[in-house]
Amino acid sequence: MSENASGSSPKTGQEMKSGNSLVKSFGYAAQGVASAAGERNFKVDCIAAVLAFVLCAVLQVPLWGWAAVAVCVGVQLAMETVNTAVEAVVDLASPGLHPLAKRAKDCAAGAALITACASVVVACIVYVPALLKLLDIL
Repeated sequence: MSENASGSSPKTGQEMKSGNSLVKSFGYAAQGVASAAGERNFKVDCIAAVLAFVLCAVLQVPLWGWAAVAVCVGVQLAMETVNTAVEAVVDLASPGLHPLAKRAKDCAAGAALITACASVVVACIVYVPALLKLLDIL
């Protein structure tokens, strides 16, 4: 291990992390979300989230449906944030093209796709009965 200019060994990530206050940790987390928010898919997911909540209001979805939609939105945005993090780490570790780098990125993107598909299933469960009830079909 190399020494820094003061002659002592550099701090490990764990040592640096242990000195952070809770407020600082939340600040770093917010920076991570802001970083992911610049990605195209995150923006698309945010637009879909707004539309999902508008649809809840228009269809007069019961409270349990709002909760299900909120969980799906949270999971999807979290997954897009994790996907962005994986892509950044892979790019750092493997700036060139490598089959394992591609595999890692594809798997992370696939995880976001899985949560998006699950959200569509939840949307059908929440919105179809609400629409039928609103149209007085149910």
